Amino acid sequence: MKTLLKNGLVVSGEETRKADVLLEDGKILWVKSEIACDEATVIDMTGKILFPGFIDAHTHFDLEVANTVTADDFETGTRAAIVGGTTLIIDFATQNKGETLKEALANWHKKADDKSSCDYAFHMAISDWNPNVSREIDDMMAAGVTTFKLYMTYPAMILNDGEIYQVLKRLVEVGGIAGVHCENAPLIDALIAEHKAKGNLGPSAHPTSRPDDMEAEAVHRLMVIAKEADSPIIVVHLTNEKALNEIRTARAKGQKVYAETCPQYLLLDDSVYEKPGFEGAKYVCSPPVRKKHDQEVLWKAIVDGEVNTMSTDHCSFTTQQKAMGKDDFTKIPNGMPGVETRGNLIYSEGVAKKRITLETACRVLSENPAKLYGVYPQKGCIAPGSDADITIIDPKKRKVIRASEQLQNVDYAPFEGVELEGCVDQVFLRGQLVVEDGKLLKEKQGQYIHRGKSNL
Repeated sequence: MKTLLKNGLVVSGEETRKADVLLEDGKILWVKSEIACDEATVIDMTGKILFPGFIDAHTHFDLEVANTVTADDFETGTRAAIVGGTTLIIDFATQNKGETLKEALANWHKKADDKSSCDYAFHMAISDWNPNVSREIDDMMAAGVTTFKLYMTYPAMILNDGEIYQVLKRLVEVGGIAGVHCENAPLIDALIAEHKAKGNLGPSAHPTSRPDDMEAEAVHRLMVIAKEADSPIIVVHLTNEKALNEIRTARAKGQKVYAETCPQYLLLDDSVYEKPGFEGAKYVCSPPVRKKHDQEVLWKAIVDGEVNTMSTDHCSFTTQQKAMGKDDFTKIPNGMPGVETRGNLIYSEGVAKKRITLETACRVLSENPAKLYGVYPQKGCIAPGSDADITIIDPKKRKVIRASEQLQNVDYAPFEGVELEGCVDQVFLRGQLVVEDGKLLKEKQGQYIHRGKSNL
């Protein structure tokens, strides 16, 4: 069966042009200024904008953490993602201490297989480094898990600097790449102890116990380690100018460094932690949201190509789960929801408000993550031979973000009440129309995507 999308504006990382798009058997057949095909079902796209399906390369679904489990599993999380225009998520399969990487990957397949409404892939988060795990890196690459996650904080996940160096050296051998959570754990622990000694136990103590200097220092240290290992590196969820400056310095020395940020760091500031009562707990994530100045810096860095990708770090908890830390801010589960709103927010707050162009939005939401995470040109572009993953935005559509209307399995919305100018209207996943008028038509259509090596 063929489907012909007529008269839309087709976006790539280089240009936006009026074109027709012909789909068949899950693939894109043609992209031309005028296509005639009598056997195709024709859908008029006049006035609408066609993006390659969005890719969210940073989600945490069905993750056991902070003595609880994230509110969204692969069923609820991917339903929310596809409605938000995301056709591929890359989640973090996580190795618990003492596990093999094969066991961790098998666990995540059990969580995701036959439950996902968008396509899915996995990074591998390494928490336990030893010679046996090192040998398993080859098995992960063969299984299409070509990127890895390392933590410089969190007791259950942290690797020391020497172990990080060893992992990076091993990944160079096989052509893998690591993304790293950068914070200075011992100094954060010391600052937390000071807050507790003073009786500062509310959410407002969270950002001041994890200041921007601690992120920047960890980024600097990572740059030194990566340089010594002669390894490319990804800094995930970048939040502030000081940390960005460390990346700039490393790049100036010839290092290959990629940077990711998230909507919360572009659109929220640390005043959220001063909200009355326990409201500030809803915004507790790590690293924390920063100053308004950092928002401006990050928007410009996106325009200048210094920040390469836009993910969510979707790690959702209900208000009841957040209340685990009502008497101690260190017990508030860290994370916020985001997969349902990312694309709409970046279009509305970025493109519609002229902070970024359509082409820039395409690069950070689709094209760059596809290249960085080894799925381009299967994903990330509207081109002949690519998967027919297409996210269609209606720039005239208006919507107000309401927790009561969302599919994310959370009873609050970090951007509650924000009015969107331009919204995701339709979504095609491998040629199937799965979202219409912002509503989910078909669920659990997602497939596991075997990824290759990074080619950004």
